[in-house]
Amino acid sequence: MSRFDVLTVGNAIVDILSRCEDDFLVDNGITKGAMNLIDAERAEKLYALMGPAVEASGGSAGNTAAGIASLGGKAAYFGKVAEDQLGKIFAHDIRAQGVHYETKPEGTFPPTARSMIFVTDDGERSMNTYLGACVEFGPEDVEPEVVAQSKVTYFEGYLWDPPRAKQAILDCARIAHENGREMSMTLSDSFCVGRYRDEFLDLMRSGTVDIVFSNKQEALALYETEDFDLALERMARDCKLAAVTMSEEGAVILKGGERIRVEATVIDKLVDTTGAGDLFAAGFLFGYTQGRSLFDCGRLGCLSAGIVIQQIGPRPFGSLSDAARDAGLI
Repeated sequence: MSRFDVLTVGNAIVDILSRCEDDFLVDNGITKGAMNLIDAERAEKLYALMGPAVEASGGSAGNTAAGIASLGGKAAYFGKVAEDQLGKIFAHDIRAQGVHYETKPEGTFPPTARSMIFVTDDGERSMNTYLGACVEFGPEDVEPEVVAQSKVTYFEGYLWDPPRAKQAILDCARIAHENGREMSMTLSDSFCVGRYRDEFLDLMRSGTVDIVFSNKQEALALYETEDFDLALERMARDCKLAAVTMSEEGAVILKGGERIRVEATVIDKLVDTTGAGDLFAAGFLFGYTQGRSLFDCGRLGCLSAGIVIQQIGPRPFGSLSDAARDAGLI
């Protein structure tokens, strides 16, 4: 019996979101559309420069767990916070979503991670992340019984940055496979792919990871090509199952020689792309762990992503299960 549908593992981050003009990004040396890792000093400086902001518990894998719970799935989460106010906010928010979260907080220093996200008028988000307590996540934070009782364990590529987290992820993969479960990852960011291309490919080719999530830019970066068809062909060869998102063009699901195209959900207005990939993974994995067809998994992913990009922040305000029901998907 499975206690959980999906266990997600990632950097526990509180997002601080503010709107800005493109000139602000240029003036402050912020790479548009990327996740920029920053130190504590730059975090303080950018926070002081921000306009009115909204604070929301985030972190890529945390957003995915919250999305799965909103769809009615059973989700668990591993991620490290500090014993400070932001840590309490994060823990409260993810538990309030119905996600199992019992990772022990790490003292008061380093403080809980935070990401200052600047959203431009085109809805693009530029993230500036101070990892703080996230870097303390390690093998001792793995709850073996939770991994063993989760149908799929999913981790974010961002978590490959802190060294001790790598061992924790490999421990999760070993426990998952020993118990007949599956391991999944998201490539997270094209810059992240650039840092760890060989290691990510090894995770896929060795079978350590069974299911891979990527967007178009990450897939091109992984295979160092401008030929998207070639990137898809290689990805299909390198892993058992992959889902590649293409913004307004929808997504393509790869399994062996099979390619399944899924149309993007039609939206009224693009507000903020923060969390789009995270919520696509949530919808897809929810469908996957419920035994749905890969096409339906993709539709659930596109629906969830389409809902979250019409609001500020990475976690859906309304019930995804209601929306999926209205769309005839559950």
